[in-house]
Amino acid sequence: MIQARMEAEGIVEKPDVVGAVFGQTEGLLGEELDLRDLQKGGRIGRIEVDVQSKKGRSEGLIYIPSSLDQVETSILAAALETIDRVGPCKATIKVEKVEEESKTSGTDLLDEVRQSVQVSEIVSFGPERLPSGPNVSDSDAIIIVEGRQDVLNLLRSGIKNAIAVEGTNVPKTVQELSKERALTAFVDGDRGGDLILKELLQVAEVDFIARAPRGKEVEELTQKQIMKALRNKIPADQYVEMYGLSGQVYKPETEFPEAKNAGPAPAPGRFDRGGEPRPESRPEPRDVREAPPAPLTPTTKALNPKLEKYRDMLLQLGGSSTARLLDEGDGVVTEVPVRELVDTLKTKKQTRAIVFDGIITQRILDIAAEMNMHSVVGTKMGTITKQPAGVVVWTRSDLAP
Repeated sequence: MIQARMEAEGIVEKPDVVGAVFGQTEGLLGEELDLRDLQKGGRIGRIEVDVQSKKGRSEGLIYIPSSLDQVETSILAAALETIDRVGPCKATIKVEKVEEESKTSGTDLLDEVRQSVQVSEIVSFGPERLPSGPNVSDSDAIIIVEGRQDVLNLLRSGIKNAIAVEGTNVPKTVQELSKERALTAFVDGDRGGDLILKELLQVAEVDFIARAPRGKEVEELTQKQIMKALRNKIPADQYVEMYGLSGQVYKPETEFPEAKNAGPAPAPGRFDRGGEPRPESRPEPRDVREAPPAPLTPTTKALNPKLEKYRDMLLQLGGSSTARLLDEGDGVVTEVPVRELVDTLKTKKQTRAIVFDGIITQRILDIAAEMNMHSVVGTKMGTITKQPAGVVVWTRSDLAP
């Protein structure tokens, strides 16, 4: 049993608290500790919330029955403390106790978590035999770190989908993984981290960036610091714009759809800073290859008015990690941070389309189908196992010129 205390700067109710617990921990701990799957499988019970409001503030207790082992229960409890918003209100959640039948103290549990990971849990991945967690081979999202000790430290915190680049020369395996998986670069807060990040941005398709606190390395972070850093990750596009790195960023093949019929493929890795010239049979001005792709504007690609509107919205939201909910007539219902999208949809039943600066996941498509939406528009597709009928999906590359 996990018992946690919640305090919110406003009036919230039980559904808001339960929604925050599910919504803000989704994807944080990987597939093995996904709350929805754990509840479906009976490994955690019904979440109970006792909340009271007074003088414009709310506080209460959260109870989560658990049949998980001590290590998994402690990791789940730590994830709760990363929640910083309940409904529309800022909030904090502090775990008060983690009870087990053995009556093991919270301190003992944390010690067991730290000691539970053995070196033997690290596996070797790819031809380069890169140190990685055991879930890298089948996870739809991976975390890129610098070295073996970083992978170990993330394993101690229950994160099993990390892989190390082992230096600033990014291995081919990591470059290929970035084309298929949602990739988060989690680097040290020092100059070494800056160098690795620049290399990653040049040769791989990075989706999100997380940094250790300034002056600290990933291998020395506590579990809480790791969770906080990953929760505060920002889209790579936004990071690139903030630090003026647009001329050094890798561009995936989908950014140049005309190249599919352009003859022999150019050298691997297309960059804004230049690349191999196209074959003589397909002449093209050189400045197209050395400049960023043309902006998404209605004049650069023939689309119907509805798709032109979606394309313009996606451009406006670029780098903001924001979702825009639309009604039947494509009027804006509301705008929210992407991490609050799932919770907000529960209260915005009139939503018929979503345009957002983020990765389209199976969870979002399932919700769209349940709400009878007609369109979902995002920056790229995650791993989708089932495409709901009646929901049309568009990505940035679909709408690109």
